[in-house]
Amino acid sequence: MNDLLNEIANWQLEAKSEDNQRYFYHLNEASEILQGKKNYVIGRKGTGKTAISEHIGKASNNTSVFTEKLSFKNFPFNELYELNDTKYTLPNQYITLWKYLIYSFICRMMLKNQNINSDVRESLSLSYDIDPITRLPRIVKKWTDNEFEVLEIGRASNKNSQQTNWIERANILEDIILVHLDNSNYYVIFDELDEDYRDIKDKEQSVPYNNLLTSLFKAVQDIRNTFKPLNKNVIPIIFLRDDIYAIIKDPDKNKWSDLRIDIDWDENKLKKLFAFRISRALDSNCQESQIFSFPDAWDKIFVRRAVQMGHQARNAMEIFPYITRSTHLRPRDYVKYISACAKEAIENDRNIITPIIVKRVDKAFSNYLKAEIEDEIQALLPDISTIFQVISQIGKQQFKIEEFKNVYQTYIKSKTVSETNISFILQTLFDFSVIGNQPRNTKIQPVFRYKNREARINMSETIAVHRGLFKSLQIL
Repeated sequence: MNDLLNEIANWQLEAKSEDNQRYFYHLNEASEILQGKKNYVIGRKGTGKTAISEHIGKASNNTSVFTEKLSFKNFPFNELYELNDTKYTLPNQYITLWKYLIYSFICRMMLKNQNINSDVRESLSLSYDIDPITRLPRIVKKWTDNEFEVLEIGRASNKNSQQTNWIERANILEDIILVHLDNSNYYVIFDELDEDYRDIKDKEQSVPYNNLLTSLFKAVQDIRNTFKPLNKNVIPIIFLRDDIYAIIKDPDKNKWSDLRIDIDWDENKLKKLFAFRISRALDSNCQESQIFSFPDAWDKIFVRRAVQMGHQARNAMEIFPYITRSTHLRPRDYVKYISACAKEAIENDRNIITPIIVKRVDKAFSNYLKAEIEDEIQALLPDISTIFQVISQIGKQQFKIEEFKNVYQTYIKSKTVSETNISFILQTLFDFSVIGNQPRNTKIQPVFRYKNREARINMSETIAVHRGLFKSLQIL
């Protein structure tokens, strides 16, 4: 049991840091992506997008699957904004850039494929190499430089060869791939595209970023339409947060839905996920037929007793729903809560997690959730820390909108905050499930967007603060 708790205590929030081969849970969505049926993966932060991208990124082998995973974390986006194709009107001026980059990475992968004609590989090797990507910005800069040369197959490099710009080279690469690509699967994965998602209300900053993303989605669609009818498995995949996807405005956006997967979780799916994770924590080589049922897996680490709660501990709740009510139904939330419980049990010389430990961890988890939301929401509400102070000052689990307005107006008058549109603030808090609506029928549970993506804030109803934030906001 101590070995099991130690393993769980070391579960990682960051998918890149985790043993993906051991803990990756095979969602149906992942299969559709691998089969090339879907190209856009949209979901909230913490729902497992990076886990899927890591899984696909490590699926490469020497025979029929080749992958390139492109992380745009710490990428200098200003360099991309300069690489527009003026033949297109906005927001489509970056379509050629994205196609060129995708085609370049396909050519890199073709170099690794022994099934590609040796003359083709030899010609490609004059422009590309197969070294692992360590500095994506440096590669992009090199490939878009006027000195970089892409040769048509069969034409040797010489001093008299005609120089082309990167826009012209995109067409050359497309022709090479169309003619010489085999039937292997080639995945180009775009992840961590939120690096330049900041102060999105500032049009001067947000328009180029919006155009860049719009062009990426259209480039992927164009490439799919070019290669799919020819049974060429060129599969670019975009992983993007749903709040960023929501800001993209384009007349063709509705057409993207056929290629889009929305990563969503409910309690049943989460129970299956954690039955799998606990089984794999016990045995890293555990096969599908050996996965415990959720009750059996849960009993391996938690005492089968309810958490006592409420005034004088008169109420009780089973441990899983007690944890669930503090989360946003995201795998990351549960990983954080359960691993913290395991650490607490180990520190207290326990070989199993008790309800007292679960209650004790609740405050630390609340601080984690608040910090996660601040990170997500900062681009839309730079004043989010102060806005949380306003909710703390109100100090109630449920309150009227007028109460929020009255307190927030004092911050506006003192010039403590820059955002003065209170309706926008409340809408944003609702969109990120900081708050929900309490229907007039108080027997009905509050409505939060993380449970119902179609939910819209009702300004005439009472506001309810999410349970997971109570402790961090000092709400009793």
